[in-house]
Amino acid sequence: MDLEIYDKTVKGVDQEHISLVNDVLQFASKYLKLKDNTEMSVTFVNNDKIREINKKYRGVDRATDVISFAIEDNDEDDFPLIMDDEMASEIPENIGDIFVSIDKVGEQAEFLNHSYERELGFLVVHGFLHLNGYDHMKPEDEAVMFPLQRKIMDEYGLKR
Repeated sequence: MDLEIYDKTVKGVDQEHISLVNDVLQFASKYLKLKDNTEMSVTFVNNDKIREINKKYRGVDRATDVISFAIEDNDEDDFPLIMDDEMASEIPENIGDIFVSIDKVGEQAEFLNHSYERELGFLVVHGFLHLNGYDHMKPEDEAVMFPLQRKIMDEYGLKR
């Protein structure tokens, strides 16, 4: 997977945490059997920035931990490209962008009494699953997404 990671925080994110995010998302991508040329991004921000994003796009005036922006490309084009399967398989699919509040990672890790790394991994996997069409708004959707999220985390090695 082609993963771009951006650090827009005040103090900066440790390289080991950037590497963890890359590794866990590469693992999750293989777990879901995504094409190797799938694209996405992760942007690390502080609470003030994620609060601004949350207010603008969700109408909620508070900081949150992770926000996902999936790219929906199911619209019919006025001028569709006609190509064979081989050519179509080579076109990268951009699934979207995730914004993670580094402040919330620390706050929630402390509150939940587990490691910063576990919380960081959990939030990016959670956002990643949203980019891939998983949701938890209805009980039947939650019954699919949460066990999958737990399985990816456990198999990667970030157990509770």
